[in-house]
Amino acid sequence: MSAHHGSPARRAPGGLAAFVAAFALAACAGLAGSGEGADGAAPAAGSAAGSQPATPSAAATAGERARAPGAGAQPTVVTPTGAAAAGDAAAPTAAPSPTTFAVLAGELWTMTGEPIRDGVVLVRDGKVAAVGPAAEVDVPDGTPALRAAVVTPGLIDAHATVGLSGVLNVPHDQDMLERSAPVQPELRALDAYNARDPLVGWLRGFGVTTAHTGHGPGALVAGQTMVVKLHGRSADADVVRPLAMLAVTLGEGGRAPGSKAPGTRAKSVAMLREHLQKAREYEQKRAQDSNAPVDLALAAAAKALAREVPLLVTAHRALDLQSALRVAAEFGVEVVLDGAAEAYELMPELAAAGCWVLPHPAMARTSGELKNGTMALPKLLAEAGVPFALQSGYEAYVPKTRVVLFEAGVAVGRGLPPEQALRALTIDAARLLRIDGRTGSLAVGKDADLALFDGDPFEYTTHCVGTVIDGVQYGVGEAR
Repeated sequence: MSAHHGSPARRAPGGLAAFVAAFALAACAGLAGSGEGADGAAPAAGSAAGSQPATPSAAATAGERARAPGAGAQPTVVTPTGAAAAGDAAAPTAAPSPTTFAVLAGELWTMTGEPIRDGVVLVRDGKVAAVGPAAEVDVPDGTPALRAAVVTPGLIDAHATVGLSGVLNVPHDQDMLERSAPVQPELRALDAYNARDPLVGWLRGFGVTTAHTGHGPGALVAGQTMVVKLHGRSADADVVRPLAMLAVTLGEGGRAPGSKAPGTRAKSVAMLREHLQKAREYEQKRAQDSNAPVDLALAAAAKALAREVPLLVTAHRALDLQSALRVAAEFGVEVVLDGAAEAYELMPELAAAGCWVLPHPAMARTSGELKNGTMALPKLLAEAGVPFALQSGYEAYVPKTRVVLFEAGVAVGRGLPPEQALRALTIDAARLLRIDGRTGSLAVGKDADLALFDGDPFEYTTHCVGTVIDGVQYGVGEAR
């Protein structure tokens, strides 16, 4: 199914590929700094570089023309200058974004109801101050405004390793997996996340404003995950939830190398159950004696027992998915199934359990444990009523991350309704990550996270022409 996507026969050697990718991104960053491509034109986000989205067009089509958003109010439709290039994660804005501005949309998807033709979002102090049809939203006279054909809430990548799996693909920037022990839930994603890795800004250039990232698959309990906004400032400045889930791998992917444990499926599950049991006893002891020594690993696992965080279980084979459900039932923990290539064999059980699924990226190479995978898995989950969100996942090959928008586009091409795909990228992902009170939809009081497109977001010919995170504009360069 995925022979067209990164087949082994067409891959360059890892070291060379990493060098080429790093060189290309460095070159793109240089172009972004000048604001021009090689031909003197600003490159679009949908281009190979994706370093700086095209400026929103000043020539509005009938569907995106600027109407008077209020009684007699006339916003000044301009392209504010000074925003950092979308691919330059480290660059601060030369001039701050206006604290108040409007976003005019030919088609506005708020995810709180039906899409709005000729919609307006009024942003003030990083929050959504008003949203609705242009004829009903009162925008103060002279308010600067951005304009796009389609505007959606900022996209949410429901599972990634960006910021831990760096663009260079060399040991010093690959922090998503620690192999010294099979069970290490105490490893914090916050301590490894590099907000200024170029891939953070690259993803932002496609409208991704929030990511659930952290330790990846490959160890029985690899560590913690976190939720961050993709400003590209620092881990502490950008974090939304410092601890979101505990990353677990069952099946072949979680086995230790050589003769080390775990070496079989049964051993993997036994070790996981043993650790959860120890965490249960640890919490009981701490409840009786507040001076008992702190064990970071057991304390982290205890949060899963208290259902403060789920176990993010990477598993693909049906028997491994069933093992995850057994552990969940035994210990009363919440599990989120990651990958789940053979989930279609267990739809009734998953629906009955209300278990969230993060289907493997549509373009993931279907080999090994993914040999029975299908690009239609999101559609099948939707039809079965199983809750899901979409992810870029972990990519071992350069450029070390996929683009969740593209994965959603493929899922739409394989039968997932576009509206459900957009929900899986916005409000449904926010609910899964427990951040829907802040983001995931466009409603008054929520974070001003928006993605601006010049057409259907799920068409490859469409460009992201601007991204707004907490009211900060990215990828909106000087009008030409």
